[in-house]
Amino acid sequence: MARTLRRMKVRVRLFARQRELAGASRVEIDLPEGATIEDAWGSLVERTPELAPGRPYLRFARNATYADPETALADGDEVACIAPVAGGSGEGETDDVPGRVRHLELTDRPIDDALFARLRAEVATDADGAIVAFEGRTRETPGTPAPGEEAEAARHAGKRVLALGYEAYEEMALAVLGEIADEIEVRFEVCRIAIVHRTGRVPLGEDSVAVVVASPHRGHAFDACRYAIDELKGRAPIWKAEQFADGSVWTGDVARDAPPPV
Repeated sequence: MARTLRRMKVRVRLFARQRELAGASRVEIDLPEGATIEDAWGSLVERTPELAPGRPYLRFARNATYADPETALADGDEVACIAPVAGGSGEGETDDVPGRVRHLELTDRPIDDALFARLRAEVATDADGAIVAFEGRTRETPGTPAPGEEAEAARHAGKRVLALGYEAYEEMALAVLGEIADEIEVRFEVCRIAIVHRTGRVPLGEDSVAVVVASPHRGHAFDACRYAIDELKGRAPIWKAEQFADGSVWTGDVARDAPPPV
């Protein structure tokens, strides 16, 4: 008697341009036992062939952790298709390790001077001789379109950006911010840091991200702050669309799934 091949259910999450093409943010797929992430992608493309051209620019995550396409899946797994990131709401995450302060948050609320004041007060201690803060704002000139968005970007060439629209894979984004904070502590001996990123619509001139770090030494503080924003933009699953009067363009680069070498 022929052996019956077991099946499993896998949930696929889509974001940004892929979500728009598929017309859904979550798709359930039936796969044979032992199937891989690449198999799940292939099944998805069978349903929505328009997704296929985006494959060279995708990274994948299994259960909110970056994973190789050949990773085997199990019943009930969640696969996320990580499109080119913002290059760049959950609740804030804090830390209870003595001497360490971490405030990692996604929010749909404005990032204003009052928030920066609270973050500075939260991360700084009497041992710190330097506080370095970075704020990223919506500007009127467009950035680099994500792969596949070149034609739409050309249609809006010379037009004024009115706002940015942010979308995030929230649980994974917060986990990646935690990894970045771990790396900063090891590389720069900075253990007091706050990172707050907005989701939703951010109008022209408003802040989309805040990074505040405190350290006894200014050099470490500057290095840590720059590392935080560079790695957030390169690795965190947060997507950005430039919004114009008559349309929008997704921007960014292919996500990195690891930090740069030391």
